[in-house]
Amino acid sequence: MSSHSSDKSQVAHSSALSGSAPKEGTLDIAHETLIAHLLASKHSLSSINHVWRANQIVTSAREALEQSVVLKAKNDFLERGIQDQVQLLQNVRDGVQQVSREGHAEFQRVLGDLDAAEARLQQTITRLRTTMVETSFRPAEEERKSLHDFLDEQGLDGLMISLRESIDYTNVVRKEFSMVNQAFEEDLQAVRSIVPFKATGSASREDLMSPVPSLLHSLESHAKEMADLLESLARHFDMCVIAVKYTEGGGAAVQSMKGDVPTGIGINKGHNDKISEPISNEEREDMLGILEKDAADVEDVVMEIRDRLVEMELQMEFVTSHINDVAHTHTLTTTAFEMLEEFRVKLPAYIIESRDFLTWWNYEKQLFEQRMVELDRLKDFYEGFLGAYDRLIIEVGRRKGVQTMMERIVQEAMTKIEQLHEDDMGEREAFRQDQGDFLPSDIWPGLVNPPIRYDIVPLNEGHGAVPDLPKKLIEQAMRRASGT
Repeated sequence: MSSHSSDKSQVAHSSALSGSAPKEGTLDIAHETLIAHLLASKHSLSSINHVWRANQIVTSAREALEQSVVLKAKNDFLERGIQDQVQLLQNVRDGVQQVSREGHAEFQRVLGDLDAAEARLQQTITRLRTTMVETSFRPAEEERKSLHDFLDEQGLDGLMISLRESIDYTNVVRKEFSMVNQAFEEDLQAVRSIVPFKATGSASREDLMSPVPSLLHSLESHAKEMADLLESLARHFDMCVIAVKYTEGGGAAVQSMKGDVPTGIGINKGHNDKISEPISNEEREDMLGILEKDAADVEDVVMEIRDRLVEMELQMEFVTSHINDVAHTHTLTTTAFEMLEEFRVKLPAYIIESRDFLTWWNYEKQLFEQRMVELDRLKDFYEGFLGAYDRLIIEVGRRKGVQTMMERIVQEAMTKIEQLHEDDMGEREAFRQDQGDFLPSDIWPGLVNPPIRYDIVPLNEGHGAVPDLPKKLIEQAMRRASGT
């Protein structure tokens, strides 16, 4: 803002607002009109409040730029650290979930194998229940039994109870481990929900070019233009003061108005109530021409200052919004970082839970496999029982055949013995007839005795009875035994 050394030099200055020269010709302005121009120019100087506000906006924008740069650097640093930590946690989460998935898959496979083993066992047990023991094997008064009635199923019942308890306990442990995994996932998602994990090449709103520098440049430009316009209004006010002073009674009017001029306006404080030196008519005419033209532009200049301030306020809203976004992101990022610190404390517990589950499952899986082997052994034993019963039938058939052959041989032998006995009796009688008269009876006590008689009898008839089984039954047993 310039100062003015003399009224005359101010008069010689070009147009205060437009810088254009006055029109040629005689020009005179009434005293009342000059006073009106002076009042209007004085009122226009209140635009300094807009200029002050513009300076405040520029200062705030500079501070906002500094704040955004600092916060953006902090956000970038924290986000990189958070993303690295989240990636690490995701890797741990994937490993824990892999343990859970593999444990679930193996458990389902074990259940399938157990179901298959139990189905095979139950199929064998069903055959035992439907295979009735031949009545000839059992006492006549006894109710007919199946092979299953001869089984002691305490071992099987105990094994099945143990399996069911193991399966129930495994389901409980798996559910608890799933809850641990769910808690892990919820903690991780809580962090991700605050600071979303960015894929490669993605960018958030804050990652883009900050609008603050360009807006600050625009705000500074507006503020400078407003200051220049205010300076032009101050020069116009100075010229109005000079013009009024060169009219009759103008000194008193000037003196009454100068005290109300807003502080900070660079007007010429050297004005006094008296004319320092007279001016020529030509100089007066030039001054009044400039004054009249500038007076017409005062309202436009004031409006331009106001419009520029409105534009600056709008631009400052964008700056404030951006800073708020950056600050909000910083708050979220800081919160996420604090959550990660809490997560870091709990992470060892999650890992230990996963390790303990894996150790426990490997041990429990071996127990399941051992019990499955026991089921298969029971099934093989029951299958052996069925096979042994078939071979018992075959054995009874064989024994019956041997017994029949022995009885036939005994019958044939007895027939021959009886025939020999009868022949011997005849020969002895013939000998007695021929020689009896010549031999004394006491020469040999056994001379007149009958021949010895023989008989073949079973020694353990009560224990050696063999049931007579149907031929068809024996043939079926033989086919089963041979697998045909």
